[in-house]
This record gives sequence, C-alpha cells and structure tokens, in this order.
Amino acid sequence: MLPKILLRSLLLLLAACSFSSARLAAQDDAPSVAEAARRARQQKQDSAKPAHVIDNDSIPPSPAASAGPSTSASPSPDSHAPAPAENASASPATPKAEAGVADEEGKKQETESLKKEIADKKEKISFQQREIALAQDTYFSNPDHAHDKAGKEKLDSLQADLNQSQAELADLQAKLAASGPSPEETKSPEPAKP
Repeated sequence: MLPKILLRSLLLLLAACSFSSARLAAQDDAPSVAEAARRARQQKQDSAKPAHVIDNDSIPPSPAASAGPSTSASPSPDSHAPAPAENASASPATPKAEAGVADEEGKKQETESLKKEIADKKEKISFQQREIALAQDTYFSNPDHAHDKAGKEKLDSLQADLNQSQAELADLQAKLAASGPSPEETKSPEPAKP
C-alpha cells in the first residue's frame, strides 16, 4: 500500500511541477507577444505614411517661363515707340487665341469626363456580369430550379439591368467618337517602320 501512495504522490508532484512550469512559460510569452503586437502596429503606422514623390505636377512653373520671351535689358527711346503699336495690334488677336485655347480646354475636359464615365460604366458592367454569374450558379444549383419563380425573376431582372448598362455604354462610346479626335490624336502619327 505504501508504494502506491508514494507513487501517487510522486505523480501529483510531477503534474504540479509541469503545470507550474507551463504557467511560467505562458507568462514569459505574454510580454513578448504583446511587445510583438506593439512593434507590428508601430511598423504599420510608419509604413502608412506615404513618401512624398516629386514630379512635374508638383513643381510650380518658374516665373521666367510664364513671362514669355524676354525683351532687351535697356530699350532705347526710339525702339520704345513702335512697341505699343505692336502690343495694340496683338491685343485684339489675344482674346481670339484665348477663346480658342479655352474652347480646346473645354473639349479636352469633356473628352476626359466621357472617358471617365465610360471607364465607370465598364466597371459597373463587369460587376453586373459577375453578379449574374453568381445568381445563375445559385439558381441552377437548386435541384428544383424549374419551380423557383423568384430566382428566375431575379436572373431576368439582372439581365435587363445589364442590357441597359451595355446600351448606355454604347451611347457614351458613340458620344466620344462623335466629339472628334482629341488634340493628342490629331497630331501626325509616326510612320510605320518596315
């Protein structure tokens, strides 16, 4: 009987030691896990700040470039007299040139807006096509799909929406084609190399 009690006591002591060592190991891991989480959050915050990229759009134009061609440093009194006459003759042409530039800018903006609408419509159509495919998979996976009127109506409705979106896309593309080629497209293309 004594050996059995001794054996049980020894097993209980061994179990208590392993349990306490497991607890200590878990307590040691807790700070390191928390510290790892803190470091991960800190790295995520640091990487979330985008680096500043300098490109042509972010650089302001130089004042010399916007002033136009420079005149001589010391104009003579005689050369100063004809200059106002040239400026007077140039000023009526300036509003026409500005109107042409404004018209060209308006066409360019309209073209860009049409292109953006077309891209948005294509994205919407792509989404609708994926939605129809998913609805068809759901509908046809039902063994009793022939009697599923609600599923069939949903498919028909989604298909009608897709057809309408495709018609709107065709209209937008026709508008873009009718607006004429953009100024970039009117430039002479490079000849094909043989």
